[in-house]
Amino acid sequence: MHEIEQARHVVIVVAHPDDEVIGAGALLGHLRGVTILHVTDGSPRDPADALRAGLATREEYAGARRRELKCALRLAGIAPQRAIQLGFMDQETMLQLPRLCASLAEQLAILGPDLILTQPYEGGHPDHDSTAFAVHRCAGHATPLFEMTSYHARDGALETGVFLPNGEAAFVRPLPPEDALRKKRMLDCYRSQAHVLQDFAVVPEQFRRAPPYNFAHPPHAGMLHYERLPWGLTGERWRELAASCR
Repeated sequence: MHEIEQARHVVIVVAHPDDEVIGAGALLGHLRGVTILHVTDGSPRDPADALRAGLATREEYAGARRRELKCALRLAGIAPQRAIQLGFMDQETMLQLPRLCASLAEQLAILGPDLILTQPYEGGHPDHDSTAFAVHRCAGHATPLFEMTSYHARDGALETGVFLPNGEAAFVRPLPPEDALRKKRMLDCYRSQAHVLQDFAVVPEQFRRAPPYNFAHPPHAGMLHYERLPWGLTGERWRELAASCR
């Protein structure tokens, strides 16, 4: 049994509803005690995602994503009150890093985790990088800090389910058939994200000790994945905002 499963209380900190399943859906049902902190409500200011899901407003879209989260957690035997939203807007966390760090520090002080599991700094999504930044600022040295996989650009393509080679060797958790089936069903709960989740195969999950990132440097050479998206954000601008966070 890995150290993560041995912990009495794991706090999982991720950017969006569905990130917890992408990175650790098969693991979730095996944790002794878990709280999931979502940094955002999963709904951006641009209504395009809401409209694609057949909803009229970003508030309706955020509500739909919360319901999808409850569906997924139910399959893992996790009560909905074990999922806490910090309430930041999707795609805008880098604009509020000081407030994010303060909010996260307050929650971690209340929860008192034995271990924190979060997302890596890999340039896949600016909210993922903001989450990693805030966790590294707030976790403290006494609490073990681990990472789950997410996604990033590699050789010009999207890569999922593995880490960039910039930290400790990953622990690959076995994926019994019943865990694979449950994770697939959990992913299916996120119906509004089906167009995104088709890029994520149900494979053995990987975890590792979080490396000591230098957030003043890009996570990898070349164009970041989110720089390819029509959001108008560059890695250079994200790093400027992180550097200004005191």
